[in-house]
Amino acid sequence: MTPVEALQRIVHCLDRAHVTGFKTKAWVRALDVVMTTAPAELEERARAGTLTELPGIGDSTARVIREAIDGEVPAYLTKLEAETVIEMSPEAAAYRTALRGDCHTHSTWSDGGARIEDMAATAIALGHEYMVLTDHSARLTIAHGLDRERLLAQLDDLAVLNERLAPFRILTGMEVDILEDGQLDLEEELLARLDVVVASVHSKLRMERPLMTQRMVLAAASPHVDILGHCTGRLIGKRPQSVFDADYVFAACARFGTAVEINSRPERLDPPKELLDLALSYGCFISIDSDAHATGQLEWQPHGCEKAAQSAVPVERVINTWPVEDLLAWTETSEAA
Repeated sequence: MTPVEALQRIVHCLDRAHVTGFKTKAWVRALDVVMTTAPAELEERARAGTLTELPGIGDSTARVIREAIDGEVPAYLTKLEAETVIEMSPEAAAYRTALRGDCHTHSTWSDGGARIEDMAATAIALGHEYMVLTDHSARLTIAHGLDRERLLAQLDDLAVLNERLAPFRILTGMEVDILEDGQLDLEEELLARLDVVVASVHSKLRMERPLMTQRMVLAAASPHVDILGHCTGRLIGKRPQSVFDADYVFAACARFGTAVEINSRPERLDPPKELLDLALSYGCFISIDSDAHATGQLEWQPHGCEKAAQSAVPVERVINTWPVEDLLAWTETSEAA
């Protein structure tokens, strides 16, 4: 294990545990420094005890670098690997075993913290057959959303990556903002080119009930939308859920073949059980997604699997348990309808 590999795995574990703030940023900074420093210099500094003279390298990161150079698995990494494992009930594990992919992921092209290549490599290591790259659309400027030109450039990059990673597939997609009038933040021609479209509300989350209902129903009815993302917009303990008529929204999802997402982010776990149960009563399809913005967060699907198990979601209704050919056939049929 090289120093770079050790630091990458530490950052992965911290992300898996949802550790945020200064601690994770310090390890990311150390990783950046190590990646831009020649291995020979790192070895020389490790022998001389001068690693901490490098900017961003403190005592803890220097210890990890020295242990990796000495051919050891760093003790701190061993500790993190053990402490950050996400446990699952047997019922949830059955869903996780059935999952073939992840339909909601982000990269450094928008507000993610990892390159597409690194996200794909992690997805492969987790046993996935595919992942859908769904960076944000342009309206979400705080997340560095993709405009037309950047999306087209990303599609070109994905074509090259898919040739290299086959048989694993990175499906083209976007998390498209649902605008206040229910329209989508991407032109129709580009929406039609994407394999999977996740549509989410990110603004004006406190709209009045009738207006929010109309906004979401119009999005769910779009032939281009495949998944309704984190439908209530809640952040547990920080932001209440949006108010809308769930019967109308889920009836529209069922009618137009739009899956309801179980968002696995620990701060979202959206929708709440009573709304998930209602969506199931309407016969909605479900997608269990990580909404990962870093490699470690790709391991968050077990949180969504627990929610699926609690509501006894039929496994065959979970679209990302399907082979990639079946998933793409479904999204194409939905668009044609």
